[in-house]
Amino acid sequence: MNNRQFYHPKFLPTWLLIGLMKLGAKLPFKVQIMIGKIMGLALYPLLNRFRKIAFINISHCFPNKNKSEVEMLVRQNFESLGISVFETANAYFASDEKVNAMLNIHNEHYLTKAINNGQSVILLSAHFMPLMLGSRALLLKHHIANIYRPQNNALFDEVMRQGFVNNGATMIKTKDTKAMLKAIKNKLPIWYAPDQDLGLEKCIFAPFFGIQTATVSATARLAKGDNTTVIPYFFTRSESGYNMSFEAPIKNYPGANASESARITNQILEDQILKHPEQYLWIHKRFKTRPEGERDFY
Repeated sequence: MNNRQFYHPKFLPTWLLIGLMKLGAKLPFKVQIMIGKIMGLALYPLLNRFRKIAFINISHCFPNKNKSEVEMLVRQNFESLGISVFETANAYFASDEKVNAMLNIHNEHYLTKAINNGQSVILLSAHFMPLMLGSRALLLKHHIANIYRPQNNALFDEVMRQGFVNNGATMIKTKDTKAMLKAIKNKLPIWYAPDQDLGLEKCIFAPFFGIQTATVSATARLAKGDNTTVIPYFFTRSESGYNMSFEAPIKNYPGANASESARITNQILEDQILKHPEQYLWIHKRFKTRPEGERDFY
């Protein structure tokens, strides 16, 4: 944070946001939830573009829901979006003691056993709203590598990167495949969320909620290394804190081919999303890339 460019007046709003996030991270969990929901509902009528994207995504993924039910889930999703502001603040600025006190951990032995057995580990995750806090929670006991997309705002990107590095993470950019492979080779667990539409060059089509969806194929390629295991890891919000859940390593993965591997990962993510659909990142254009001849969703 000694970079002089960050003290340019154009970064004043970002510094103000950082200050508010530091203060927000000190609030009790239930207060964060209450204020976050209010913020989310306030954003609901203002973020028209994102509201429409969420409505389209949810309508396609839950075709049995009527319009009122879809709108209700979109509203709940915006409440979760507001709460995620505090979850991101907690990820960067909360103490280890506070983060640990909010956790309810399930089946962590799957991860510790793989590490103790000298295996390379890929933690397969999904873009739930508490995503960043889920990464921070891992760092309480484990040294992991975060695969992340650099932020457009240089100051906020540095705060994010430094926040995780200070808590023991190795940060790897999404396009740095060489660094990912090196981490896997060195037995450094990788936290990886592949449920984003990155276009045809990096994706193949596989079913996701019954829809042919551009699915990142890198997960299977990374998992081809010797003695590498993929462990599903999900971090979701509860009424009293957060559920930090690990699942058994995926068997027979990668699959027989890239399409089968993509189908397997999408099914695992879909099963988790169905448990907490209001917390998923529906405001992302998940179905932006369509098979040839199909109309644009958005």
